Amino acid sequence: MKKSIYILNDGELKRESNTLCLIMEDGKKFIPVEDVSELHVFGELNINKRLLEFLTEKEIILHFYNHYNYYVGSYYPREHYNSGYMIVKQAEHYLAPEQRIKIARAFVTGAVKNIRQVLVYYKNRGKNLSETLEYIDQLAPAVDKVNSIEELMAIEGNIREKYYGAFDVIIGDPDFVFNERSRRPPQNQLNALISFGNTLLYTTTLSEIYRTHLDPRIGFLHTSNFRRFSLNLDVAEIFKPIIVDRLIFNLTGKRMIKKNHFQKKLGGIILNESGRALFIKEFEDKIATTFKHRELGRHVSYRRLIRMELYKLEKHLIGEKEYEPFLARW
Repeated sequence: MKKSIYILNDGELKRESNTLCLIMEDGKKFIPVEDVSELHVFGELNINKRLLEFLTEKEIILHFYNHYNYYVGSYYPREHYNSGYMIVKQAEHYLAPEQRIKIARAFVTGAVKNIRQVLVYYKNRGKNLSETLEYIDQLAPAVDKVNSIEELMAIEGNIREKYYGAFDVIIGDPDFVFNERSRRPPQNQLNALISFGNTLLYTTTLSEIYRTHLDPRIGFLHTSNFRRFSLNLDVAEIFKPIIVDRLIFNLTGKRMIKKNHFQKKLGGIILNESGRALFIKEFEDKIATTFKHRELGRHVSYRRLIRMELYKLEKHLIGEKEYEPFLARW
């Protein structure tokens, strides 16, 4: 199975024969191109046109991040699967208010139900989450009643704010407190973990979209305007609770991640090099984890699950089968 490659330090990436060669201070590292699905670049990397042509030929995406671990853009090779028909269908559903909000509601429904599933999991393990669950249960029915994207996002925002407030109860560690959601830059360690985890999920979802007939620039919950991509943000909402948040709870609960894995930068807190490497390894292990899919009757990975969600959306857009978001049962 192909995997993601993370380049965390400075160096040069070039093509040598029919493989990738990463040149760094400690020497050369050869990366068999057949094993690579995408490259995530955090360090200063020298590349050339010959390399980009090779990556295009092999359908490998380059995701770029800056020194503060923020996603800044992607080299998105020529699409091999995009179809004019599917783009037209995406645009039609985006421009028709009733069709757009129907899909957007499904994304929010999936996010909310998976949030609730995470809370129930920890409530069953002795965490005092009854008040949070009651609040969400009272607000969730409104998702099906609103008629505008703005109202829908407001409800989703209120639910997620209440959910994030429960992180302190779940984690129970004074080194990782939530306080309030803060971004660009995160103001504490827990917000740094949330932001970095969400970023990795956004780029992973973008890579999976590349391997479908969908266009990542046309989303439904997040407005398609001058933002580079929006569909990956939509789909990632469903999986944040069960991939990113569960990963954070595992890392903090097992004391794998500690305060010395962070640094102050840009008026905020970010993961340092060792913390970033630890989180990336655990994130990749998480999305490679397999479970038995109740409908397929076979084991699939979380990464494959994201791709399957995109296929379901394709079927909805062409009128083959109505889209229903993935709901966790664990």
